[in-house]
Amino acid sequence: MPRNANTEAARLSVAPMMDWTDRHCRYFHRQISQSALLYTEMVTSPALVRGGALHLLDYSPEEHPVALQLGGSDPAELAQAARMGAEAGYDEINLNVGCPSDRVQSGTFGAVLMKTPELVADCVAAMKAAVDVPVTVKCRIGVDDQTPEEVLPDFIEKVRSAGCDYLIVHARKAWLQGLSPKENRDIPPLDYDLVLRVAAEFPDLPMSINGGIETLDDAEALIARGMTGVMIGRAAYHRPWDILAEADERIFGDKPVSHSRDTVIDAMRPYISDHLENGGRLHQITRHMLGLFAGQPGARTWRRVLSEKANRPGAGLEVLDEARDLMAHPDRLAG
Repeated sequence: MPRNANTEAARLSVAPMMDWTDRHCRYFHRQISQSALLYTEMVTSPALVRGGALHLLDYSPEEHPVALQLGGSDPAELAQAARMGAEAGYDEINLNVGCPSDRVQSGTFGAVLMKTPELVADCVAAMKAAVDVPVTVKCRIGVDDQTPEEVLPDFIEKVRSAGCDYLIVHARKAWLQGLSPKENRDIPPLDYDLVLRVAAEFPDLPMSINGGIETLDDAEALIARGMTGVMIGRAAYHRPWDILAEADERIFGDKPVSHSRDTVIDAMRPYISDHLENGGRLHQITRHMLGLFAGQPGARTWRRVLSEKANRPGAGLEVLDEARDLMAHPDRLAG
């Protein structure tokens, strides 16, 4: 199996999630894990190429390794968008073939592309020809009435032949009719065994598995069963410390990082200050930090203070300090 720096980073990645994994979220996650691969929200190729929305490519150098996820179905346009992403410095360009939202379907990209693997292959080939960084694909095991055991190997064969460097498989079908995007994340049953079998059939194509993975123990078990890597979404967002704090040591074999939730907060302070000085709002960053103390004493106080006060006009670092102080001294809470 080919190994490279990007493949190593993908041993554990945080899934691209619309409205969640923006640049502030990624910077925050990077303070917890130095090695996990981080993904942008999906950026559509029309927005970049036709709309000139170059601000969607903004990120901080500290976020590396970081991948840009693109949505689209026009090979030439995707090639141009991929080139823009590579020129911006992204370490990987990923094509979304997994998102089931109505908005995505109307644009003929996302999970609906599982029905046209030849088109996906054309898109991958065009993107590969345009950039030198890895081009990857994130897909489902199938959509609607497709039989995953039949369509997934065929899909993989076509994108592999087109030059796909890495594949991420969400181990659920997507139902484009009848289920909402939220329901599509939970209701279709997971089929890890299928993904593991198919991964074994394509030993020359590194693969990550995604969907329903809740702990580092789960991640280690799936890697031990043959997956190159694991992608974690909502658990990493809602419980970032649980997923990312030990990842560098357990998943990547790096030396343990000497840090704590408090050192992460301290590391965020200069970043927040810069954001505020440039006209940003506190809640744009702290909304991603609500889960930092998930499962710990005082977590509810931390969330409540940030949720109630970070959105107020002029809110600054004092809100962060108040939340931390009230966690440490719950007797100061008003009755």
